[in-house]
Amino acid sequence: MLAHYIETKRAHPDCLLFYRMGDFYELFLEDAVTAAAALDITLTKRGQHAGEDVPMCGVPVHAYDAYLSRLVRQGHKVAICEQVEDPAEAKKRGGKSLVKREVVRIVTPGTVTEDALLDARRHNHLVCLADAQGRLGLAWVDMSTGEFSVQPIAEAGLAAALARLDPQELLLPDRLLQREALFEAFADWKSVMTPQPGARFDSVAGEKRLMALFEVQALDAFGAFERAELAAAGALVDYVELTQKGKLPRLSAPRRLQAGAVMEIDAATRRSLELTRTQTGERKGSLLSVIDRTVTGAGARLLAAWLAAPLTDVPAIEDRLDRVQFFLDQEALRGKTRETLKRCPDIERALTRLTLDRGGPRDLAAIRDALTETSTLRELIARPSLMPLPAGIAQALDDLGRHNALVDRLTRALAAELPVLTRDGGFIAPGYAPELDHLRSLRDESRRLIAGLQARYQQESGVSALKIKHNNVLGYFIEVSTNHGDKLLRQENFIHRQTMASAVRFTTVELGELEQKLSSAADKALAVELALFKDLVGEVTLRADAVALAANAIARIDVAAALAELAVDCRYARPEMASDTAFAIQGGRHPVVEAALQAAGARFVGNDCVLEAEKRLWLLTGPNMAGKSTFLRQNALIAILAQIGSFVPADKARIGAVDRLFSRVGAADDLARGRSTFMVEMVETAAILNQASERSLVILDEIGRGTATYDGLSIAWATVEHLHAVNRCRTLFATHYHELTQLSEKLDHLACHTMRVKEWQDDIVFLHEVAAGAADRSYGIHVAKLAGLPAPVIARAEAVLKRLEEGETGARPGSSPARIADDLPLFAAMAPKPPAASPAGPSPAEAALAEINPDELTPRGALDALYRLKGLLE
Repeated sequence: MLAHYIETKRAHPDCLLFYRMGDFYELFLEDAVTAAAALDITLTKRGQHAGEDVPMCGVPVHAYDAYLSRLVRQGHKVAICEQVEDPAEAKKRGGKSLVKREVVRIVTPGTVTEDALLDARRHNHLVCLADAQGRLGLAWVDMSTGEFSVQPIAEAGLAAALARLDPQELLLPDRLLQREALFEAFADWKSVMTPQPGARFDSVAGEKRLMALFEVQALDAFGAFERAELAAAGALVDYVELTQKGKLPRLSAPRRLQAGAVMEIDAATRRSLELTRTQTGERKGSLLSVIDRTVTGAGARLLAAWLAAPLTDVPAIEDRLDRVQFFLDQEALRGKTRETLKRCPDIERALTRLTLDRGGPRDLAAIRDALTETSTLRELIARPSLMPLPAGIAQALDDLGRHNALVDRLTRALAAELPVLTRDGGFIAPGYAPELDHLRSLRDESRRLIAGLQARYQQESGVSALKIKHNNVLGYFIEVSTNHGDKLLRQENFIHRQTMASAVRFTTVELGELEQKLSSAADKALAVELALFKDLVGEVTLRADAVALAANAIARIDVAAALAELAVDCRYARPEMASDTAFAIQGGRHPVVEAALQAAGARFVGNDCVLEAEKRLWLLTGPNMAGKSTFLRQNALIAILAQIGSFVPADKARIGAVDRLFSRVGAADDLARGRSTFMVEMVETAAILNQASERSLVILDEIGRGTATYDGLSIAWATVEHLHAVNRCRTLFATHYHELTQLSEKLDHLACHTMRVKEWQDDIVFLHEVAAGAADRSYGIHVAKLAGLPAPVIARAEAVLKRLEEGETGARPGSSPARIADDLPLFAAMAPKPPAASPAGPSPAEAALAEINPDELTPRGALDALYRLKGLLE
């Protein structure tokens, strides 16, 4: 056995080998050491190899999913080696014969299909990158659903494309690891990369593999693919076939994503805007968590995919908006539709498991239940009173299809209560198959005979505690306690089988014959059930394309209804999509911040933002904590929401489709790549200045703050000029460098805006409102006070600021920083002076005032008293 294990492991050196032995998957040698540490399970030993103990650990077969999930999430690949032979057949070859075992599957992060290993609300992408004829091509598939896509890609756009796809596993030829121009694009994905030999990425072989898979003579019907795309798609299919050991799942025809079809958003911008995950890696608090009102797994995945890739084609965006508008206008219909959708299981993933022979009876039931609801959805939505339907809704209803025959058969075939595994049996309904009913009758009758036989043996032997039991080693046997064992040993019809510490076991000729009949009937019944299951799976597989189309239609309806629900609940408005570069937001709000404020019982202050041709670059000043970053981000998020086909958090919006979105908001270093915060800022700013076009939207916050004041100001100044004159894109530029506001006199398309504050009783109130103009102060010391800096530090800062401001205005030309240090020693500031001692007793003026009785004074007397008091004070 160990020799076979080592041989199998040698064929899969990069995998942990799960080796099936009875009811356990065992791991040996180095795999056992690795797995025991990763899973926190006991490491034992068994036998010796090369004179040393063999490390060993194992996990139970019935609970392996949980262990497999932990290994895959840690980046391990696992080869599943199953027993492919009945142990009884192995025994026929001799008592020491090894049961045949084969690796039936290799589990990798990008090829998992089990629900326990997947997030129902997000895609699990296996991505492949290839090169050919000097070009790059991407192909990706979600193995759990069969969605298959390809895309030509330029080197400059690779990082943004990978950020959009968020691959769980990235395949690429090992030669690309040596291409220096791609180092930065690969930096965030090293942990999921699976380099492959370059020979696997041959474009001619890839084209042939795709034609064989889809049984066509040419791929023209699917699109005009470049050689690099064919190489990537072919290598992807090859890898899937390799890991599934020849069992390919149902894959959709490859869908080609045209260049420029979606808004490009680089990884830094996605992190900054927290589209699908917060910067701490959590879903809660992201934009997706706030807008996701879907009620099906497929709908949630579709919405996440839309959010990752906003469209740039205005008619396509309008089509999505029409679908949302339809459900928004039909409140009663929307509610009934969402209730129906809640009863639709996730049939995309159920279908994949069935096509890979990993499905069970419950997957068939999921398909039956969801397809049953398609008829309900059609009847709800396609009523004459609701006509005319938007084109997207009409297409979805058509794609739902009609599945009456399949639903009827699955309804008749499947029992009311279903086991998880087919091998457990009992999933075919009574009355569906007469042969199965007959075998079950024989099996159940034999069980009743066993019970009757036990009662008779109790009476004949005089032992009321006699039991007929069963285990996998002995089969059926009679068991009595050791006290009653002698009674049965003296009776001829009881044949002794086993003596234990607390019990004695027997059998009889009659029991053996009955066991044979029972076993035969049960085995035959299970065999018939398995054959019927295979037949049902075969029918579903024949209709796989129609079932998958229905699943996608369910998802589209779910997303449209969910976005309508969101628009109603959160007062979102339908955006007007324009073909020009308009960007006019009235009363815009940040969806995530607004949701958090509403939960706390507070109100979000909406703001306008108009980046029109005349003033397409806004220079935004104002104090910290006033809401600059929130304002910047909310406008970027509004553009994204509009272009996925959602209503937006604003009173009104008119937006020209954005081709690329760049956001440089917030600061962080990158220690892994040896980059300071300022270096990261400069790298991201360089990407913006090199790539932004007139149709782009750029959001920049505090450029240049990570270096010396004059260096930072110079960089920010030059950046603004370049964005204005060269990129000519719509831009929001927030800064504390008030000197930049002077550019409004020089740059025709720049407008100055500021965050309004109100000063009140030596304090300031942040109004969170944007107004035209420039801030005259940053109020940084006030924010420092709010943060809790010690009072002496605040006092010292105010004094230094005053001296610096006097020097700037020329009031005190000698007020250099060195002079300030001399004039205001820090330690003197830290030790506040005690208040001056008050004189003992009242002053003469106070004593004279105390003697005056106002009620007795004449006007002349009052005037004389006032003169006298003034004289005493002087």
